[in-house]
Amino acid sequence: MITSVLSQLKKTLNPPPQGKAMAFSFGDPETVMSNNLADYLGTFLDVGGEYYRPPVDLEGLAKLINANAYHGPIIHFKRNMVVKWFTPSSVLSTKELRSAALDYGVFANCYFQKFTDRFGRVVRLQRLPAISMRKAKAKDVYVKLNSNSSTGSIEKMTVFKPGEVLHIKEPDVKQDIYGVPQYLGGIQAVLLSEDASLFRRKYFINGAHMGYILVTTDANLDDETAKAIEDKVKDSKGPGNFRSLYLNIPRSSSKEPVQIIPVGNIGTKDEFQAIKEVTEMEMLAMHRVYPGLSAIMPSNVGGFGNLTDSMKVYHELEVTAMQQVFLEINEQIPGNPVTFKTPDWQVSA
Repeated sequence: MITSVLSQLKKTLNPPPQGKAMAFSFGDPETVMSNNLADYLGTFLDVGGEYYRPPVDLEGLAKLINANAYHGPIIHFKRNMVVKWFTPSSVLSTKELRSAALDYGVFANCYFQKFTDRFGRVVRLQRLPAISMRKAKAKDVYVKLNSNSSTGSIEKMTVFKPGEVLHIKEPDVKQDIYGVPQYLGGIQAVLLSEDASLFRRKYFINGAHMGYILVTTDANLDDETAKAIEDKVKDSKGPGNFRSLYLNIPRSSSKEPVQIIPVGNIGTKDEFQAIKEVTEMEMLAMHRVYPGLSAIMPSNVGGFGNLTDSMKVYHELEVTAMQQVFLEINEQIPGNPVTFKTPDWQVSA
């Protein structure tokens, strides 16, 4: 093996005069989506003219949840904060609100199907998946796209009766058909964090953790000696710890017959750490979440202060605002089916 490797290295390092110069480059890291997700597409009717297309790619927003270790868990945390103080009723259960709150956190839209009794009174609300729901061209009509599980293509639509679907959305200044997430401005930070992690992984996998390169310039090195050197290099650190490379260059202008070139020093460590810290802070800011409430370890001795006090402030400024979104249901359905308890800070935090 070492003979063939050395032979190839000799040909590469000492090409014949008539040989052509060659170069190569590494491919780009694979992201979970393209970086143009934040592009605002506007709201237009579908090709068939039956429903309006969302201004932002909903599939892309769904994929973005798993882009890094912060964005998705924060959305789930905010969903949990909505459900934590919710009082379930016969009209709206905790299960339905839990699913709808997650939809709202990801897509800034959530939908409920109204079930009525023979007198026309709403007796139950059932969450409809926001990723599949569309506003139809007809007034107060919504449709649900049904896709083929094997091909992913849209086969048919479920058309709801006028007024059968309750739609809650985040206000948008450009249109009033769909809601648009507030975190769109921070998508680049989410993707940058993902890119940094992908680079770090590929940097390690591609051999950035090699121990060293041992270079000799002996033109008379025989196969037996080369094999002995190879075994020594292989066994020097134990299996699986480091990767090292032995290289013999018969014709070299180097004045040193033996050189050891360390390559295991990860020079981008500081840059990687800085990128992760900056994107972490940007994502916390775009979601308006305290670091101590998102399972982030403090880097200073003082920490993040008293978490109960932080939770009180967070509940006052953010949780109550998230609850107001679902309290809108009471404006359309009599009987106040949605209520939230006032937290007792002596008992819970």
